[in-house]
Amino acid sequence: MDNLFGELRLGHLRLAPLGARRRTKVTASQAAAEYTGRWGWTVVTGGPATGATAPTHCPCGATRCAAPGLHPVPGSGGPAGAARTEGSVLFPTGRAFDVLDVPEQAGLQALVRLERMGTQVGPVLATPTGRLQFLVAAGTARRLPDLLYRMGWDDAALDLACHGEGSYVAAPPTVLGGLGPVRWLRRPTRDNAGCPPEARLLLGTLAYACHRSRERTAEPAWMAS
Repeated sequence: MDNLFGELRLGHLRLAPLGARRRTKVTASQAAAEYTGRWGWTVVTGGPATGATAPTHCPCGATRCAAPGLHPVPGSGGPAGAARTEGSVLFPTGRAFDVLDVPEQAGLQALVRLERMGTQVGPVLATPTGRLQFLVAAGTARRLPDLLYRMGWDDAALDLACHGEGSYVAAPPTVLGGLGPVRWLRRPTRDNAGCPPEARLLLGTLAYACHRSRERTAEPAWMAS
């Protein structure tokens, strides 16, 4: 199984375009209209992440916030630290879907493995912060610890998070600071937009890839070479 988890890079997998041969830049409002009108998803307009890099923390207090500084914070009256602009569009998770969030390298390895096995993978986001985000059935976040435990992955050190009710993820074409835009690695389709996959179909493979990625990082340089 390990040989299926060799070195992969995002450039080796084709990033899906925002539309068929679109020549004009898609704005946040145009993307939001597509997400709501075509797929029936709820979206929230947020402010832009400014500066050379994306924010490292968010006033919401979440340690693994996927839209730091962009989303509405309770009691703030708007996006955290920014005015409402054309800058970003966000998905409130826990409604139409939850989102499994993993490191890019582990996510690519898992995606290749899942597609080789014929597993139906839903939409997948690629962020400029080096993360892949897999859209899965709503309700996954509250069941994640139990799901991992039942699969034998009760290791809290796994770099695998799930964004559910009360959280947000940045949607394409949102730009995170000076790092670049969020993009679709696997776009939503008529088959998966309204019915994202159950997390149990993806979770074992994702957890294994995260575990192997952590092991390689911890190996001494002479063993990794």
